[in-house]
Amino acid sequence: MNKEMEHLLQAFEEWTLFVKTLSRLEEKTWNSSLEKGKWTIKSIVSHMMLWDRYFYKEAIEKIALNQQITLKLLDFDEFNRKAVEYGNRTEPSEIVDKAITYRHKIMNDIRGLSEEQLYQRYVDPENKDNVFYIPQYLKDFIWHDQHHMEPLKQYLAGEGLL
Repeated sequence: MNKEMEHLLQAFEEWTLFVKTLSRLEEKTWNSSLEKGKWTIKSIVSHMMLWDRYFYKEAIEKIALNQQITLKLLDFDEFNRKAVEYGNRTEPSEIVDKAITYRHKIMNDIRGLSEEQLYQRYVDPENKDNVFYIPQYLKDFIWHDQHHMEPLKQYLAGEGLL
């Protein structure tokens, strides 16, 4: 694996390391919001985990198995609404376990791919505009991770919990 990809995977792993620190939070903290009317910590972690599960099952795992990817352009608002509902009915320990598991599955499968597979552009046969490219996916989700981690870190630090 080349240095660029290894660097991306190291940055991509930061989320799992952060989620492990969240596992020791009390239930009350998991159910707190960073700002009034915003998602709870539990909702944010559920949201992240379910996106990882989606991309693992519909793209990364399929690529590793030499199968056609099944990613579709989703309604993000609907997906995120369902993630919040999932978080509301699921124990934090289960969310943490799944968040770490899916992120590691993605990383392990990517590490097992050939250079050709890593840099191939995977096109949805039903929608030629829907192209999946692993390096861009990693960059996008590293940004997404940071987008959620930084406010969480600031909030938890302000509460004396980090």
